[in-house]
Amino acid sequence: MLVLLHTSPVHVPAFDALRDAGHPGVTLRHVVAEELLARARAEGPEAVAAEVVAVLAPAVAEGAGAVLCTCSTIGEVAERAGTALGVPVLRADRPMAEAAAAAGRVVVVATVESTLGPTAELIREAAAGQALELRTVLVEGAWERFEAGDMDGYLARVAATVDAVTDSAEGGVIVLAQASMAGAAERARGAVPVLTGPRTGLAAAVAAATAAR
Repeated sequence: MLVLLHTSPVHVPAFDALRDAGHPGVTLRHVVAEELLARARAEGPEAVAAEVVAVLAPAVAEGAGAVLCTCSTIGEVAERAGTALGVPVLRADRPMAEAAAAAGRVVVVATVESTLGPTAELIREAAAGQALELRTVLVEGAWERFEAGDMDGYLARVAATVDAVTDSAEGGVIVLAQASMAGAAERARGAVPVLTGPRTGLAAAVAAATAAR
């Protein structure tokens, strides 16, 4: 069993669909804790470190082989929770960050400001001293649409921002920092590769859960 930690219920059907398409037969246990993101945005990710462990512990006790955190803002503290939980805890954006670091030139796009720092730091970590040109862009007004349930408007704003930064990203990649933004990659019209985390993150977590059997 693979446990997924979400900070929005919209990710449940999205990851179920990815599982059905690429990993049929894998059992997913979804844990949705919206309060983690709200508190992390207000007080910083470290403020929810203990709460992440507490939220995940019951699901892990049911026999999870691994945990995947789909929230980029709390990804780092979630990874560290693996020590207390006794199972690997992966962040969904790590494979994406590694691919971005290899490109050398990266524009990180996010709709929540609290995500920009953790994502940029993860990419710098993945670069491991290699030459890296990185800048961040916040999609103004998008998160309000997400909170209102207007996913079409949310993704449209993200795609428009991606198209607007395409020229400055030529020769590199654009990273959509949050799982909720993944659908905007298909709407973007530029030639610059747009990287998202859900598909590759889930694949890595399924592999970890399988290895733990």
